[in-house]
Amino acid sequence: MTVSTSNKALLAVALAAGLFAMQSCLASSKPVALPDPKVDTPLAAGKGQQTAVFAGGCFWGVEAVFEHVKGVDKVVSGYAGGTSATARYEDVGGGRSGHAESVRIVYDPAKISYGQLLKVFFSVAHDPTQLNRQGPDTGPQYRSVIFAGDEAQAKIAKAYIAQLDAAHAFPKPIVTKVDGAKRFYPAEAYHQDYARRNPNDRYIVINDAPKVVHLKQLFPTLYRGG
Repeated sequence: MTVSTSNKALLAVALAAGLFAMQSCLASSKPVALPDPKVDTPLAAGKGQQTAVFAGGCFWGVEAVFEHVKGVDKVVSGYAGGTSATARYEDVGGGRSGHAESVRIVYDPAKISYGQLLKVFFSVAHDPTQLNRQGPDTGPQYRSVIFAGDEAQAKIAKAYIAQLDAAHAFPKPIVTKVDGAKRFYPAEAYHQDYARRNPNDRYIVINDAPKVVHLKQLFPTLYRGG
């Protein structure tokens, strides 16, 4: 939610009656497949790592999804879009810091492409048609943003958004913005690997665990258990 971990838990409990049934239904259904990006980079030869930064609502769930993607070496929850002075959960939660809750994904481009990461992002990590919110979380800190690290990433991201909109892949237009690279600030330690460390947290059960279920359903060859 917007201020503290305890507030997230309290709101999740308050919404549980209505949301739990809805999310349980979503978790058990087959999500709709999105097309592969027409513009993408080929898998790279040799060894190396690249980085992607995505924002799509509470970073707990987005982090949980990408931690289960083969080819991803590390995922860090954090803040991007603002300055170092406000890169703190208490400031970001107020919605006026300029930051979005984000994740930094370090991946092996020989195993997964940037376009395939985008496909996961749009398919199961969040709803790209929600403006300045995701589910029960509201405010610009929960906006949908792709922080492109270079021109190549920006080109792929913009082309994929245009492709999905042209195909009417979602019932409403995509509101995801493509922004230039912004400094990424890792979040506080208690946010890292939150879903994995707190699988019984009601917020995780209701909002984030279904995303991992959808990942396994939709991307069985990319899904990594554990």
